Amino acid sequence: MVKGPGFYSDIGKKARDLLYKDYQSDHKFTLTTYTASGIAITSTGTRKGEVFLADVNTQLKSKNITTDVKVDTSSNVHTTITVDEPAPGLKAIVRFIVPDQRSGKVELQYQHEYAGISTSIGMTTSPIVNFSGVVGNDALSIGTDLAYDTASGNFTKYDAGLNFVHSDLIASLTLNNKGDTLKASYYHTVSPLTNTAVGAELSHVFSNNENTFTIGTQHALDPLTSVKARVNNYGLASALIQHDWTPKTRFTLSGEVDTRAIDKSAKVGIALALKP
Repeated sequence: MVKGPGFYSDIGKKARDLLYKDYQSDHKFTLTTYTASGIAITSTGTRKGEVFLADVNTQLKSKNITTDVKVDTSSNVHTTITVDEPAPGLKAIVRFIVPDQRSGKVELQYQHEYAGISTSIGMTTSPIVNFSGVVGNDALSIGTDLAYDTASGNFTKYDAGLNFVHSDLIASLTLNNKGDTLKASYYHTVSPLTNTAVGAELSHVFSNNENTFTIGTQHALDPLTSVKARVNNYGLASALIQHDWTPKTRFTLSGEVDTRAIDKSAKVGIALALKP
Protein backbone atom coordinates (compact mmCIF):
# COMPACT_ATOMS: atom_id res chain seq x y z
CA MET A 1 0.00 0.00 0.00
CA VAL A 2 1.28 3.46 -0.92
CA LYS A 3 2.05 5.66 2.08
CA GLY A 4 1.11 9.29 1.74
CA PRO A 5 -1.66 11.81 2.39
CA GLY A 6 -4.46 9.55 1.07
CA PHE A 7 -7.50 11.05 -0.63
CA TYR A 8 -9.61 14.10 0.20
CA SER A 9 -12.23 11.86 1.80
CA ASP A 10 -9.59 10.77 4.35
CA ILE A 11 -9.36 14.28 5.82
CA GLY A 12 -11.06 14.08 9.23
CA LYS A 13 -12.15 10.47 8.61
CA LYS A 14 -10.88 9.09 11.92
CA ALA A 15 -12.93 11.58 13.94
CA ARG A 16 -16.01 11.09 11.72
CA ASP A 17 -15.85 7.32 12.12
CA LEU A 18 -15.54 7.59 15.90
CA LEU A 19 -18.43 10.06 16.20
CA TYR A 20 -20.87 8.75 13.58
CA LYS A 21 -19.99 5.30 12.19
CA ASP A 22 -22.30 2.40 13.19
CA TYR A 23 -24.76 4.64 15.06
CA GLN A 24 -28.25 4.01 13.72
CA SER A 25 -31.92 3.86 14.68
CA ASP A 26 -32.90 1.23 12.08
CA HIS A 27 -33.06 -2.55 12.30
CA LYS A 28 -30.63 -4.11 9.85
CA PHE A 29 -29.77 -7.71 8.99
CA THR A 30 -26.97 -8.75 6.62
CA LEU A 31 -26.11 -12.27 5.47
CA THR A 32 -23.13 -13.08 3.27
CA THR A 33 -22.60 -16.47 1.65
CA TYR A 34 -20.07 -17.78 -0.85
CA THR A 35 -20.55 -20.10 -3.83
CA ALA A 36 -18.16 -22.89 -4.73
CA SER A 37 -16.65 -20.64 -7.42
CA GLY A 38 -15.90 -17.89 -4.88
CA ILE A 39 -18.76 -15.49 -5.68
CA ALA A 40 -19.89 -13.56 -2.60
CA ILE A 41 -23.65 -13.02 -2.26
CA THR A 42 -24.79 -10.51 0.37
CA SER A 43 -28.46 -10.07 1.27
CA THR A 44 -29.45 -7.03 3.34
CA GLY A 45 -32.77 -6.14 4.93
CA THR A 46 -33.37 -2.82 6.69
CA ARG A 47 -36.45 -1.65 8.56
CA LYS A 48 -36.79 2.14 8.71
CA GLY A 49 -39.87 2.85 10.79
CA GLU A 50 -42.74 1.19 8.93
CA VAL A 51 -40.75 0.81 5.70
CA PHE A 52 -38.76 -2.34 4.89
CA LEU A 53 -35.93 -2.13 2.34
CA ALA A 54 -33.98 -5.04 0.93
CA ASP A 55 -31.20 -5.59 -1.58
CA VAL A 56 -29.01 -8.41 -2.86
CA ASN A 57 -25.39 -7.80 -3.80
CA THR A 58 -23.19 -10.18 -5.80
CA GLN A 59 -19.42 -9.72 -5.88
CA LEU A 60 -17.05 -11.48 -8.26
CA LYS A 61 -13.28 -11.09 -8.13
CA SER A 62 -11.02 -12.11 -11.01
CA LYS A 63 -7.35 -11.18 -10.70
CA ASN A 64 -7.34 -7.39 -10.27
CA ILE A 65 -10.94 -6.85 -11.41
CA THR A 66 -13.85 -6.75 -8.95
CA THR A 67 -17.46 -6.64 -10.17
CA ASP A 68 -20.29 -5.74 -7.81
CA VAL A 69 -23.93 -6.05 -8.89
CA LYS A 70 -26.69 -5.00 -6.48
CA VAL A 71 -30.45 -5.23 -6.97
CA ASP A 72 -32.52 -3.04 -4.63
CA THR A 73 -36.17 -3.00 -3.57
CA SER A 74 -37.14 -0.82 -6.55
CA SER A 75 -35.59 -3.36 -8.99
CA ASN A 76 -32.75 -1.00 -9.86
CA VAL A 77 -29.53 -2.78 -10.80
CA HIS A 78 -26.41 -1.05 -9.47
CA THR A 79 -23.18 -2.19 -11.13
CA THR A 80 -19.65 -1.25 -10.09
CA ILE A 81 -16.55 -2.51 -11.89
CA THR A 82 -13.22 -1.82 -10.20
CA VAL A 83 -9.84 -2.38 -11.83
CA ASP A 84 -7.09 -2.28 -9.22
CA GLU A 85 -3.55 -1.29 -10.20
CA PRO A 86 -3.76 -1.24 -14.02
CA ALA A 87 -0.67 0.91 -13.46
CA PRO A 88 1.27 1.53 -10.23
CA GLY A 89 -0.86 3.55 -7.78
CA LEU A 90 -3.84 3.73 -10.15
CA LYS A 91 -7.40 2.45 -9.74
CA ALA A 92 -10.21 2.68 -12.31
CA ILE A 93 -13.90 2.46 -11.38
CA VAL A 94 -16.99 2.33 -13.61
CA ARG A 95 -20.46 2.75 -12.08
CA PHE A 96 -23.93 2.69 -13.61
CA ILE A 97 -27.53 1.98 -12.64
CA VAL A 98 -30.09 0.23 -14.83
CA PRO A 99 -32.53 1.61 -15.98
CA ASP A 100 -31.17 5.12 -15.19
CA GLN A 101 -29.41 6.10 -18.41
CA ARG A 102 -27.81 9.19 -16.83
CA SER A 103 -26.23 7.35 -13.91
CA GLY A 104 -23.04 6.17 -15.65
CA LYS A 105 -19.78 7.44 -14.20
CA VAL A 106 -16.09 6.74 -14.78
CA GLU A 107 -13.65 7.42 -11.95
CA LEU A 108 -9.85 7.33 -11.75
CA GLN A 109 -7.94 7.30 -8.48
CA TYR A 110 -4.21 7.77 -8.13
CA GLN A 111 -2.13 7.50 -4.98
CA HIS A 112 1.44 8.72 -4.68
CA GLU A 113 3.80 9.17 -1.77
CA TYR A 114 3.07 12.91 -1.80
CA ALA A 115 -0.34 13.16 -3.48
CA GLY A 116 -3.77 11.56 -3.77
CA ILE A 117 -6.01 12.40 -6.74
CA SER A 118 -9.53 11.29 -7.63
CA THR A 119 -11.43 12.45 -10.69
CA SER A 120 -14.72 11.31 -12.22
CA ILE A 121 -16.96 12.27 -15.10
CA GLY A 122 -20.54 11.32 -15.87
CA MET A 123 -21.26 9.39 -19.05
CA THR A 124 -23.77 11.92 -20.45
CA THR A 125 -23.71 14.62 -23.11
CA SER A 126 -23.44 17.34 -20.41
CA PRO A 127 -21.73 15.59 -17.52
CA ILE A 128 -20.77 16.72 -14.05
CA VAL A 129 -17.00 16.58 -13.59
CA ASN A 130 -15.64 15.88 -10.11
CA PHE A 131 -12.06 16.42 -8.99
CA SER A 132 -10.44 16.06 -5.61
CA GLY A 133 -6.78 16.25 -4.79
CA VAL A 134 -4.53 16.19 -1.75
CA VAL A 135 -0.84 17.08 -1.57
CA GLY A 136 1.52 16.58 1.34
CA ASN A 137 2.70 13.55 3.23
CA ASP A 138 1.44 11.25 5.97
CA ALA A 139 1.97 14.03 8.56
CA LEU A 140 0.59 17.18 6.92
CA SER A 141 -1.65 17.53 3.87
CA ILE A 142 -3.94 20.05 2.19
CA GLY A 143 -6.59 19.35 -0.42
CA THR A 144 -9.65 20.45 -2.34
CA ASP A 145 -12.85 18.84 -3.66
CA LEU A 146 -14.57 20.36 -6.71
CA ALA A 147 -17.61 19.59 -8.88
CA TYR A 148 -18.29 21.36 -12.19
CA ASP A 149 -21.59 21.17 -14.10
CA THR A 150 -20.79 21.40 -17.80
CA ALA A 151 -24.47 22.02 -18.63
CA SER A 152 -24.72 25.23 -16.58
CA GLY A 153 -21.06 26.14 -16.60
CA ASN A 154 -21.05 26.50 -12.80
CA PHE A 155 -19.15 24.92 -9.94
CA THR A 156 -21.69 23.02 -7.85
CA LYS A 157 -19.16 22.21 -5.12
CA TYR A 158 -15.90 23.67 -3.92
CA ASP A 159 -14.53 22.45 -0.60
CA ALA A 160 -11.09 22.64 0.97
CA GLY A 161 -9.41 20.83 3.83
CA LEU A 162 -6.27 20.59 5.96
CA ASN A 163 -5.08 17.52 7.86
CA PHE A 164 -2.38 17.20 10.53
CA VAL A 165 -1.28 13.78 11.83
CA HIS A 166 1.00 13.14 14.80
CA SER A 167 1.85 9.87 16.53
CA ASP A 168 -1.34 9.77 18.61
CA LEU A 169 -3.51 12.60 17.32
CA ILE A 170 -5.16 13.83 14.14
CA ALA A 171 -6.45 17.38 13.68
CA SER A 172 -8.47 18.46 10.64
CA LEU A 173 -10.02 21.64 9.31
CA THR A 174 -12.46 21.74 6.37
CA LEU A 175 -14.47 24.42 4.59
CA ASN A 176 -17.55 22.91 2.93
CA ASN A 177 -20.85 23.83 1.23
CA LYS A 178 -19.26 26.50 -0.97
CA GLY A 179 -17.57 28.13 1.99
CA ASP A 180 -20.67 28.21 4.21
CA THR A 181 -19.67 25.50 6.71
CA LEU A 182 -16.43 25.42 8.68
CA LYS A 183 -15.58 22.20 10.54
CA ALA A 184 -12.74 21.46 12.91
CA SER A 185 -12.21 17.92 14.21
CA TYR A 186 -9.82 16.23 16.60
CA TYR A 187 -8.99 12.55 17.20
CA HIS A 188 -6.69 11.35 19.97
CA THR A 189 -5.57 7.80 20.69
CA VAL A 190 -5.48 7.31 24.47
CA SER A 191 -4.51 3.64 24.58
CA PRO A 192 -3.72 1.56 21.47
CA LEU A 193 -3.92 -1.68 23.49
CA THR A 194 -7.61 -1.18 24.29
CA ASN A 195 -8.42 0.90 21.18
CA THR A 196 -9.38 3.75 23.51
CA ALA A 197 -9.75 7.10 21.79
CA VAL A 198 -11.57 10.40 22.09
CA GLY A 199 -12.79 12.65 19.31
CA ALA A 200 -14.52 15.97 18.86
CA GLU A 201 -16.02 18.01 16.04
CA LEU A 202 -17.01 21.67 15.97
CA SER A 203 -19.13 22.91 13.05
CA HIS A 204 -20.10 26.51 12.28
CA VAL A 205 -22.58 27.50 9.55
CA PHE A 206 -22.02 31.10 8.47
CA SER A 207 -25.41 31.57 6.78
CA ASN A 208 -27.43 31.06 9.98
CA ASN A 209 -24.65 31.41 12.58
CA GLU A 210 -25.39 27.90 13.90
CA ASN A 211 -22.80 26.01 15.92
CA THR A 212 -22.73 22.27 16.57
CA PHE A 213 -20.26 20.63 18.95
CA THR A 214 -20.01 16.86 19.26
CA ILE A 215 -17.67 14.88 21.50
CA GLY A 216 -17.29 11.11 21.75
CA THR A 217 -15.15 8.22 22.88
CA GLN A 218 -14.56 4.54 22.14
CA HIS A 219 -13.08 1.67 24.15
CA ALA A 220 -12.56 -2.07 23.67
CA LEU A 221 -13.84 -4.03 26.68
CA ASP A 222 -12.11 -7.16 25.35
CA PRO A 223 -10.81 -8.35 21.96
CA LEU A 224 -14.38 -9.12 20.81
CA THR A 225 -16.43 -6.32 22.43
CA SER A 226 -16.23 -2.55 22.03
CA VAL A 227 -18.33 0.40 23.17
CA LYS A 228 -18.77 3.94 21.91
CA ALA A 229 -20.57 7.03 23.22
CA ARG A 230 -21.14 10.60 22.04
CA VAL A 231 -23.07 13.75 22.99
CA ASN A 232 -23.61 17.10 21.30
CA ASN A 233 -24.50 20.61 22.47
CA TYR A 234 -28.19 20.02 21.62
CA GLY A 235 -28.42 17.36 24.32
CA LEU A 236 -28.54 14.32 22.02
CA ALA A 237 -26.65 11.48 23.70
CA SER A 238 -25.90 8.19 21.93
CA ALA A 239 -24.16 4.94 22.82
CA LEU A 240 -23.50 1.62 21.17
CA ILE A 241 -21.98 -1.75 21.89
CA GLN A 242 -20.52 -4.11 19.30
CA HIS A 243 -19.71 -7.76 19.81
CA ASP A 244 -18.02 -10.12 17.35
CA TRP A 245 -19.37 -13.61 17.91
CA THR A 246 -16.89 -14.85 15.32
CA PRO A 247 -14.26 -12.94 13.31
CA LYS A 248 -16.89 -12.43 10.57
CA THR A 249 -20.11 -12.11 12.59
CA ARG A 250 -20.91 -8.82 14.34
CA PHE A 251 -23.85 -7.68 16.48
CA THR A 252 -24.41 -3.96 17.09
CA LEU A 253 -26.88 -2.39 19.51
CA SER A 254 -27.15 1.40 19.55
CA GLY A 255 -29.42 3.94 21.20
CA GLU A 256 -30.04 7.68 21.27
CA VAL A 257 -31.85 9.81 23.82
CA ASP A 258 -32.70 13.51 23.89
CA THR A 259 -31.57 14.64 27.34
CA ARG A 260 -33.63 17.82 26.98
CA ALA A 261 -36.80 15.78 26.43
CA ILE A 262 -36.48 12.69 28.60
CA ASP A 263 -40.21 12.01 28.22
CA LYS A 264 -39.67 11.12 24.56
CA SER A 265 -38.90 7.52 23.65
CA ALA A 266 -35.30 6.62 23.00
CA LYS A 267 -34.28 5.57 19.50
CA VAL A 268 -32.87 2.05 19.35
CA GLY A 269 -31.03 0.47 16.44
CA ILE A 270 -29.98 -3.15 15.91
CA ALA A 271 -27.62 -4.51 13.26
CA LEU A 272 -26.57 -8.12 12.72
CA ALA A 273 -24.01 -9.10 10.07
CA LEU A 274 -23.47 -12.82 9.47
CA LYS A 275 -20.70 -14.40 7.39
CA PRO A 276 -19.89 -18.11 7.27
